[in-house]
Amino acid sequence: MTIAGWPDGPPGGLLRGMASHVRTRGQLPPRDTPHRLLLIRGVAVLALVATATYLAWRATSTMNADAWWLSVPMLVLETHAAVGIGLFTFSLWDVDRRPPRRQLARMPAIAVVIPTYNEGPEILVPTIAAAVSLEPMHETWVLDDGERPEIEELAAALGARYLARPTHEHAKAGNLNHALGVIDADIMAVLDADHVAQPEFLTATLGYFADPKVALVQTPQDFYNVTSFEHGAGESYGEPFHEQTLFYRLLQPGKNRWNAAFWCGTNALVRVSALREIGGAATDTITEDIHTTIRFHRRGWRTVYHNEVLARGLAADDATQYQLQRNRWGTGAMQVLRAENPLTVRGLTLGQRLGYASTLLGWFDSWRTLGFLLLPPAVLLSGQIPIIADGTTFAVAFAVTYLLQQAALYLLGRGAYRPLLSIVFDFVRMTPNFLATLSLFSARTPRFRVTPKGRIASDREPASAPVLLRLSLMVAAVAAVAYLLHLGPLDLGYASEWAAAGAFAWLCVNAALAWLAIRRVQSLRFAAERRSAVRFAVDVPGWIDGREAAVQDVSVGGALVATDAPLEEREAHLVSFELPRGTTSLWAQVRSSRRAPTGEHHYALEFEPGQYPARAALARTVFQGRYPVSGTVRHAPTELLRRELAGLSRRFRERRPAVRPAPLPGLVAAREA
Repeated sequence: MTIAGWPDGPPGGLLRGMASHVRTRGQLPPRDTPHRLLLIRGVAVLALVATATYLAWRATSTMNADAWWLSVPMLVLETHAAVGIGLFTFSLWDVDRRPPRRQLARMPAIAVVIPTYNEGPEILVPTIAAAVSLEPMHETWVLDDGERPEIEELAAALGARYLARPTHEHAKAGNLNHALGVIDADIMAVLDADHVAQPEFLTATLGYFADPKVALVQTPQDFYNVTSFEHGAGESYGEPFHEQTLFYRLLQPGKNRWNAAFWCGTNALVRVSALREIGGAATDTITEDIHTTIRFHRRGWRTVYHNEVLARGLAADDATQYQLQRNRWGTGAMQVLRAENPLTVRGLTLGQRLGYASTLLGWFDSWRTLGFLLLPPAVLLSGQIPIIADGTTFAVAFAVTYLLQQAALYLLGRGAYRPLLSIVFDFVRMTPNFLATLSLFSARTPRFRVTPKGRIASDREPASAPVLLRLSLMVAAVAAVAYLLHLGPLDLGYASEWAAAGAFAWLCVNAALAWLAIRRVQSLRFAAERRSAVRFAVDVPGWIDGREAAVQDVSVGGALVATDAPLEEREAHLVSFELPRGTTSLWAQVRSSRRAPTGEHHYALEFEPGQYPARAALARTVFQGRYPVSGTVRHAPTELLRRELAGLSRRFRERRPAVRPAPLPGLVAAREA
């Protein structure tokens, strides 16, 4: 039950204080200026010319026939890198193409669907609550492949419809296809179980469907657990930077130019008639999203990428989740290449083929990463060299080409490409991606494995280092010892001392980067999450059983509060807190406690099961307020907000000194029942 806090809306001072932290909606990124675009394209073309010249020189003047088993693989790896840069340039040549949005002649029937399998109420409450409150009028459906009575109860309590199917083949694609035969709608908006939509999710995207040939509108994936394994420091495009920023804010928008933007599974709207025309979501692969889009494009349908964050979900919290997710995506990509290869099937334009190639072939980057890790040890342990050239000439040619490539990547990345973090993540995902690409040669159908979300561990334990990375470092260590012995008493007879020294330097750089990757994987910062819901750092007035308390953080599952009065830990307590959208009260149990040196009692509270309307009210407040912090609460990013709320608290108490919420009749009745 929620009581309105400010009938006329929050005080203006609060809104001003929240302005720099509120992310109720993302923003369309600014367009490139003509001068900036000229610089980006000029450097990119220069880098491609330098790369082609370098490769031609390498192929015709530097190959070592006596060590062909080193020379040929190195040239192949460099060529693979060059192709990647070419596709990267193609993809990011124009990221500002935005198809028009027009007024719809009539409002279509809309269904917002939320497929779920094993996600608990702490994950689903914010998603369902936000979906139900969207405008314009629509139906919200929870598609539960777990057939759980508690989720049916949750959906009913929040005003959503519930649908389960008698059989469970084809995972998410099968779930959507079953709904397609039940739901009567023109447009189906798809949200994963953990993705919380912003109020403008539908109103900002429906206008694209005024074009009768548009089958799909996709928006970016962004995340509210901003201390996840995927997140780095700082911001990009006004959002906390994460490993997928480049893809969702640049690579996908770049595909609009070629009508090649594809479905990413969630945060998307699909025209139901188009989906029915192609036989529903593709069930031949475990990446039904991109596979379904290929079928849209083959039938002549258009797709649109709307580059504005309109929903946020859960990023992979730890390395294990991250690698599981990447392995599943990579395995699905290999299935697509086997089942309906966009490079060879009929019905696609050249631009669409290249757009798909830049995405699907990117999974083979793990081979290049592994190759560049193993080449230096191979040189140091064999005494052979892959290149026959003057040391100075090679160093200059390589350095000029490499620096131009990096400059091009940086400019094309428009602030979303971070070289060091990119390489570290290349190392982290090398093992799962490599194993995924091997499935290209296997006819075995992989099992769809859902990425775990929420509470998945009882103790925080670091993930183990990826297998290929560990093996590569072991080989590198042996090679380093061999080279150091060569510098001392042992002559290994290297064909070129400068080449051996260069290989050793390269090995040291690789080892340092691999160490950074392993350190990130095994960091306790990203250990398996013990909490069932993401916490929001706050500092707002609250009450426990009518006694004043300070609420320090809150989630859909519980809260951390401080009070001068001790609590009985075996009893249920009514906790109330004042938030910008009103006072919310829930029954809670004490999960743990500690006493501060000041004498204050700090209690970690866990809300009792159910209480879904109150949880939904809480979710709508905090998920559409500002960025939360998971794990250790970090207050610094919300300092301005905290000060405003603290001031609001003082004004609130001065204006209404006698207010103390008593147990609410509805809650008491629910409790006693």
